[in-house]
Amino acid sequence: MRNLGRTAGFAFRGVTANKLRSALTTLGILIGVAAVIILIAVGTGSSAAVQDQISSLGSNTLTVRASQGGTGGRAGGFGGGGFAFPGGGGGSSTSTDSGTQTRVAELTVDDAAALIDKIEAPHVAAVAPTVSAQSVTATYEGATHSVSTFTGTTPSYLAINNDTMATGSAFTDADYTEHRRVVLLGSSVAEDLVGGNGRSAVGKTIQLNGIDFTVLGLLTDKGSTGPTDGDDRVIAPLTSVQDTLTGYGSIDSISVKASSADGVEAATSEVEGILDARHKVTSSDRDYSVSSATSFLEAATSSNQTFTVLLASVAAISLLVGGIGVMNIMLVTVTERTREIGIRKAIGARRSDIVGQFVIEAVLLSLFGGVMGVIVGLVGSRFEIVGVQPVVAPYSVFLAFGVSVAVGLFFGLYPASRAAALRPIDALRYE
Repeated sequence: MRNLGRTAGFAFRGVTANKLRSALTTLGILIGVAAVIILIAVGTGSSAAVQDQISSLGSNTLTVRASQGGTGGRAGGFGGGGFAFPGGGGGSSTSTDSGTQTRVAELTVDDAAALIDKIEAPHVAAVAPTVSAQSVTATYEGATHSVSTFTGTTPSYLAINNDTMATGSAFTDADYTEHRRVVLLGSSVAEDLVGGNGRSAVGKTIQLNGIDFTVLGLLTDKGSTGPTDGDDRVIAPLTSVQDTLTGYGSIDSISVKASSADGVEAATSEVEGILDARHKVTSSDRDYSVSSATSFLEAATSSNQTFTVLLASVAAISLLVGGIGVMNIMLVTVTERTREIGIRKAIGARRSDIVGQFVIEAVLLSLFGGVMGVIVGLVGSRFEIVGVQPVVAPYSVFLAFGVSVAVGLFFGLYPASRAAALRPIDALRYE
């Protein structure tokens, strides 16, 4: 134990003998450890943001979209439900059975209306058809804003997607039925048009591609996911959007809310059963797809895990480079201190003493770099990076620190063994 303490003392004096060189050596380890912590935090933060955004839709939401291909004819009307959206006649479904012929895959307002059927779809709580208008520019008194997401839908859409109003009010069934040109703005759109916090936009008449719409309210902020601004959006009644921006025809998707999270599977089966009958298709040739927030979440989680592993791998390379730097400096140190090694061996130092001294020096360099790297990594993770708020994963701190010490041990062994292998007589002759 006394020899170990003496050896550690020699190692510490060796490290502090050339402070600048030691500091530069530990810098490589510091950068590697900090990079591992920060990059894993960015990946974890990105994953958490995507999960929060998808989860905000609710675990009991479904999305129906038309898919390419598909054969069969569209059945006329929709039976059994006795329900129609206000103004639902805007769909493009035909009133006769067209038999079995190849057709363009599409969804209509009537398809959405058919899903509200308490007999055929008891697990479906709400439905909202949606259309998206592209390349929409909002203007107000000289200010302009290119809208990223413009959605035409029904009043139930807000409840299905857990949207609430920050100020003002949502549009109603009467607004939908009477084709009123009213809109709900995301905060990013409102702030660009009227300045400030955007709340003064309520009640104003803005122009969307030159067409007047009245602002009823501002949507509660959704926040951003990476470079995507969740508040750069506009929602309006589907009827008025079809009147002015998209024209009447097929819709882009149907949002469906199941009665509960446990009823998602049953609701999916009910939706597929109704649409199969209407579209004259089977499970093997469906011209639409049904996805849930859960499936989106699983796909996003898998993608972000891959992204995080990739970032961690890149950071690990920098840690490896730092370890090579430690080995390089230790080899230089052995060469510079050859006579010292010879003297120590001549007066009785054992091979284990020499190996221990240089291994401890390498570990001390890595240990110091690791501690500083952890501090820098934790501080750096407090700042937003490329639009993502990093979330530090505790395992990354222990992993990065542990690896840094292991790197020092591994890359210090060869220089230490080389020093211990020197014959005392050769070492004493070295100039």
